[in-house]
Amino acid sequence: MSETDTGAADAGPFAEQQRLFKLLSQDTRHLIIQELLGHPAHLMSLAELEYMTGKSQAAIKDQLETLIDAGLLARYTYDPSEGKRDLPSQFYGFTERGVEVLHDYKYLRGLPVARALYENTRKTEKIERHESAPRPELPDAVAEALKFDEPDLDTADVDTDR
Repeated sequence: MSETDTGAADAGPFAEQQRLFKLLSQDTRHLIIQELLGHPAHLMSLAELEYMTGKSQAAIKDQLETLIDAGLLARYTYDPSEGKRDLPSQFYGFTERGVEVLHDYKYLRGLPVARALYENTRKTEKIERHESAPRPELPDAVAEALKFDEPDLDTADVDTDR
């Protein structure tokens, strides 16, 4: 019998932190979160997640459901793309609770690194098509929490002789 079966793990003062830590630290869930943080729209299709994480769709779906059940992610639908063969209509992204948890656990500090990794990953034609597909808007509070100032590398004054 595990601790959760006996209720002992749920009784302590740090039970919620332990639950969230386990939720965030599982390998596939952690990869999903990192990829969503790095995506320019912070909304990804199942095919994009499969490609970027290297995990199977079945594994990703299981972990997406866990994150949705925990209130960290939501499934967002872009109705105009439904039924169109080449464009995804279902996307996964953070909820307000999700960005609050990510803020509390310092994940949002890694937004610039996650974006750089995402943008420097070579993508197939299909994934580029999915990446540029129209998608729904995230709730304002979520979009605002995921904003960061991206450096303009075209105008950055870099002196390599120093």
